Amino acid sequence: QVQLVESGGDLVQVGGSLRLSCTASGIIFSFYTMGWYRQAPGKPREPVASITSGSVTNYADSVKGRFTISRDTGKNTVYLEMNSLKPEDTAVYYCNADRTFLGGTRRTYWGQGTQVTVSS
Repeated sequence: QVQLVESGGDLVQVGGSLRLSCTASGIIFSFYTMGWYRQAPGKPREPVASITSGSVTNYADSVKGRFTISRDTGKNTVYLEMNSLKPEDTAVYYCNADRTFLGGTRRTYWGQGTQVTVSS
């Protein structure tokens, strides 16, 4: 059974920092691209950052220079370091694991989400 368990969400003031963690089980972590998505009330879920099995990273324009994604294969964990937080960063943040197998089969898994609230 695949599980992605997020933690680290909290209420923080504008300009503050948070680190989100997501620990995976039931998958071969090193084979998966790991990502963070977020969903604000009334808005669709959007990608925030991703990191491939080879540690190539990608960021949404809105978080470039403020957020850093990293992974620790030994701990099956992906992190999202968030700095200079803004009210518009307020959302539920979801962890995602994604892999396309040889032959084209794709597997994607989601965590349950963790709330980040940035207050002004």
